[in-house]
Amino acid sequence: MPGSDAESIASQEKPANGLTASPEALSTIGSVHEHLNGAQEGDGGYAARGPGGSDAESEGIEEEEDGDDGSGEGESGEDREDEDEEDEEDEDEDEPALKYERFEGVLHDLLKKDSASAVSYANKRLTLGTHAGIVHVLDMSGQRIKSVKPHSASIIDICTDETSDFIATASMDGQVVIHSMSTPEAYSFDMKRPMRTVALEPNFAKRSSRAFICGGMAGNLVLHEKGWLGHKETLLHSGEGPIWQVRWRGRLIAWANDMGVKIYDTTSQMRIIFIDRHADSPRADLFKCNLHWQDDSTLLIAWADEIKVARIRARQRGAGNNAPNVPPLMVEITAVFQLDCMLAGIVPHSMSSPVLAPPTNGTSNHTRPASISSLPPPALTSFLVLAYTPPDPSLLRGNEVATTHAEQARKAAERPELRIISRAGEELAADALTFTGYERFGCNDYILVDIPSDDGETYYIVLSPKDIVVVRPRDWRDHVTWLVERKRYEEALDELERRQSMGEQMGGEEDALSATQIGQRYIEHLVSEGKYQEAAHLCPKVCGQDTKRWEDWIFVFTQQHRLQAIIPYVPTDSPTLGHLVYEMILAYFLSNDRQALLKTIQDWPKGIYDISAVIVAVQSELDRAPSSSSSVSAAPDTVILMECLAELYMANRQYGKALPFFIRLRRPNVFDLIRDHNLFTAVQDQALLLVEFDHELSEKRRKDGDESVDFERGAAITLLVDHIHSIPIGRVVQQLQGRPYYLYVYLDALSAHDQHLTSRVGLYAEYAPHRLIDFLRVSNYYNLERAFRECEKRDLVPEMVFLLGRMGDNKRALNLIIERLGDVHRAIEFAKEQHDDDLWEDLLKYSESRPTFIRGLLENVGAEIDPIRLIRRIKNGLEIPGLKAALIKILHDFNLQMSLLEGCQMILNGDAADLARHLHTDQTAGFFLNGKTICSICSLPLIQTPQPLLLLYLCRHVVHAHCANGDAPSVPYHESDDVDLDLDNTGHTNMNARVARTALIRAKISSGCPACLKKAEGGRS
Repeated sequence: MPGSDAESIASQEKPANGLTASPEALSTIGSVHEHLNGAQEGDGGYAARGPGGSDAESEGIEEEEDGDDGSGEGESGEDREDEDEEDEEDEDEDEPALKYERFEGVLHDLLKKDSASAVSYANKRLTLGTHAGIVHVLDMSGQRIKSVKPHSASIIDICTDETSDFIATASMDGQVVIHSMSTPEAYSFDMKRPMRTVALEPNFAKRSSRAFICGGMAGNLVLHEKGWLGHKETLLHSGEGPIWQVRWRGRLIAWANDMGVKIYDTTSQMRIIFIDRHADSPRADLFKCNLHWQDDSTLLIAWADEIKVARIRARQRGAGNNAPNVPPLMVEITAVFQLDCMLAGIVPHSMSSPVLAPPTNGTSNHTRPASISSLPPPALTSFLVLAYTPPDPSLLRGNEVATTHAEQARKAAERPELRIISRAGEELAADALTFTGYERFGCNDYILVDIPSDDGETYYIVLSPKDIVVVRPRDWRDHVTWLVERKRYEEALDELERRQSMGEQMGGEEDALSATQIGQRYIEHLVSEGKYQEAAHLCPKVCGQDTKRWEDWIFVFTQQHRLQAIIPYVPTDSPTLGHLVYEMILAYFLSNDRQALLKTIQDWPKGIYDISAVIVAVQSELDRAPSSSSSVSAAPDTVILMECLAELYMANRQYGKALPFFIRLRRPNVFDLIRDHNLFTAVQDQALLLVEFDHELSEKRRKDGDESVDFERGAAITLLVDHIHSIPIGRVVQQLQGRPYYLYVYLDALSAHDQHLTSRVGLYAEYAPHRLIDFLRVSNYYNLERAFRECEKRDLVPEMVFLLGRMGDNKRALNLIIERLGDVHRAIEFAKEQHDDDLWEDLLKYSESRPTFIRGLLENVGAEIDPIRLIRRIKNGLEIPGLKAALIKILHDFNLQMSLLEGCQMILNGDAADLARHLHTDQTAGFFLNGKTICSICSLPLIQTPQPLLLLYLCRHVVHAHCANGDAPSVPYHESDDVDLDLDNTGHTNMNARVARTALIRAKISSGCPACLKKAEGGRS
């Protein structure tokens, strides 16, 4: 509904505070007043108090006291003006409970020359009666379905059945007409007097009785039922004035006449209650009675300025209640309210609206919390009434005779109001409606009808003679829209998110607000008020995945010089914004917070900004900073800039450019960087820096308690040694020349890989003399004389002995061992190593006058020296300590040696005997041949016809005789030869003849087994 249209229909009014309970009304309910609280719970339970509301009785008392206390202390004009201003501000802050729109369609055209007088709703159809006697049937979109004219005068009342097929109309022409919309069935009754009301029985279309009830100015309430001979009339009531309205629901019929309201039970056919109206009530023909069945047991009565609620229940069985004239039902008046206006209609109204939701902890709607985040309240009910304020008070006093011209002039009527009244009698909301020509309309010209919808919610229509207004309860969507209009965006977002979490959406209307739109307005509002932190905090929720919206807001913050507020919330992934945004943020950090710049570079993904552009900017800043060769003496900002450049070069895959910064910054992972990215050629001229850095790291770890650190096998030395092809030795040595210790460590590590790469004997002699002898033993790439001079200068005797031995000066070396070391064992070992008899002779000669050496030689004699030779050199009378023990040891060792030799000889003899027996057994064993056995030489079968001569060797090979040595033996072989050998005809072979034959054949064979010879030559046997 367009906003201008809605505003023209209804304007929010300050709730009136004029609810009173008259003494007559209170006396009506009499004894049942004590059950008021219990009955209210039965009627729909608790209802929240409205703005400024209190119970009806107390309000009435206060109003009377205010009217009587004319002499009391009054407020000054200024105070009243201030109070009026505050009331207007409160009015602006009060959220309306209802929303309005005009009924669209052809209604405007239908009422151009006519005016509406009655309306009814059923089955998604609206039936409209006019003063011209025409009935229009419309759908809820305002399109006309059908129009008929059953009357010649105004239609006062319309009733439709549940199917909307049958329509009953009562008119001022005295006719009651019932006609069907789908069939020709129709009934017309001439009641002779103007008719005021008509009601169809429930399920009229399904009942064969076609019963209805009507009444009018004649004062008769007549029930019509269809029989065999037509409709039968039953007079239910008469004699108390016109019947103003009748309503039928279930088994109960309620009607109103001048005396009051009565209820009739069709089942027991008895009248069960009479509810009178007080004597000074306004005229019934000017202020109509409104009867509305809320349910099968609750009747709402709104007549003139009074509301009554009647509840019907079954009468309890007991003494005095079983008489035949006692109705089975009884009625309790559960509530009576008197308003400061006339009532043109009443319907029940749900309290599920967020505006009318029951407050908690005694908080009224005016003081409800800022955001409505509680669970949906139960569907409590209140009253929606159509209020009319008479322009002429004389109508209320009954003084209708005008005495002056001013009184004769017709006064313009005020706009009708829709008011929501709680069950406790409190006015919760009030809206004034604007109809075309409302100044000319009276109370009876308006009608209020409730309409159920498909979604279970109930909405309403208000009929005036020229217009229809559709009234709908405001739901949470309207509540959100209202909050947005008043710039209460946070509450609107909270409510919307809560509803969306429950699976509800704002709707598909074009003008429906989304969470994004609300958030957008909220951010604009916060920025306009200078609350940049709050606005930035809201951006992720509002912008979400929308990159354009993100960028727009970031630029807004930049223009306001508040970029730092939104930086923590800028997304780097899902979504990813444009490069310019991220570069702008990095530029801000470069100028204002370099520590944040470094952290941002480390944390952000590398592909979201132009790294080269950032490198140029950071390098420019670094060039303007004071220069320094290391991070130790550099300023803190300079160190941070170098770290930024190192990170940027790494991210840009320019590892070679990052390496100098890693070295200057003393990064422990510099060696991994060199290896991982093959930067060996880049550190050719950085060898000294790398070794110094590694030495610093080693010393620091050692101070920290790590004793396992070994600088000599550290990362720098290992890297230089492992990649000598990329880092030439000469360039490294040249850089380390001024640091001898570093040079020694490098060359020592280098010698472990390849001995011919170094000849730095002096470095070993200086820094690792204990390792010099090992180096001299394994390396051949050093000058012996120079090495001897180095060792002689430092008096390294073992090394000098080794070098003299390598130079061939064994006598001098042996003399050093004897004279300087005095170590007989070393002298003996040296003599053994040289394998020189002259050296042994010199050793024996040196030992003749040295008892210690003689004893050492005796204890270590072996294959190299004969003990007799040494003993003969011992001079007579020379005292040798331990000589006896040495000689005993020599003899013991000799006996042990002889015993070992004898044992070995016995073992050897036993093994030889076993092998001989095994050979004899193998050579004397028989041969197994069959027809498939082949020759080892020609691979033909050995058994043939005629049978050739076969040769059997002790190696177990069998060959044809002609295959041996390639030529057959000259001795022929025939099977008859074996017969000739049987000389005694006994069947036994003559052994002597056979031996002679074998010797003859063996003499003809020039070589051994041909199969073995072939196998030895590499052939296949």
